[in-house]
Amino acid sequence: MPDTTRTLPSAALQQEKNQSAKIDHVAVVIFGASGDLTQRKLVPAFHTLYCKGLMPEHFTVLGVSRTPLSDDEFRSQLRAGVEQYCATKPDECSPWDEFASRFHYISIDYDSPESYQEIVAWLGSCVALQGTDNCLYYLATPPSLYEPIVAQLGAANLAHGEDGWRRIVVEKPFGHDLLSAQQLNRKVHQVFEEDQVYRIDHYLGK
Repeated sequence: MPDTTRTLPSAALQQEKNQSAKIDHVAVVIFGASGDLTQRKLVPAFHTLYCKGLMPEHFTVLGVSRTPLSDDEFRSQLRAGVEQYCATKPDECSPWDEFASRFHYISIDYDSPESYQEIVAWLGSCVALQGTDNCLYYLATPPSLYEPIVAQLGAANLAHGEDGWRRIVVEKPFGHDLLSAQQLNRKVHQVFEEDQVYRIDHYLGK
């Protein structure tokens, strides 16, 4: 049986590495930040990369969810997740507060345009401090919220930055059948270009 595995040419791989190496400022907005996926998977992964020196030098994360939490409460929740699910424990590679200080939190209504103006303001402060507009949106919410969030990001002009890139990660399941996946794809493409969209199944790495 022929090998149908697609591999990138070495030149393309090197280009990817070079582009990654140039990213020293990035903001990450996690939708569904108070949920299980963020605590079990996302932040432990961030912490592992941080300890290995693989995160951008200047990165900051905004957790967004419906649950009311202060920054300190959010960081305590994240620490508990790192302690339980991460091989590198808090304070093992650097003081926990140095890592945790990069995480912030706001409680929003996913259907409220006013809530997304809070994200606009937060990203504006990041640009003022860091001088760049690179931003990654991560949808760690129930799938029923994907379309409303994407639509609100578009309405708030958050899909494109003036001085940097914008990207969006959509967790599985991307639809529950072919028709719903195609429908979601159309909704996403009304706001984001295909090269901005990353569809992910974190369980494939197991």
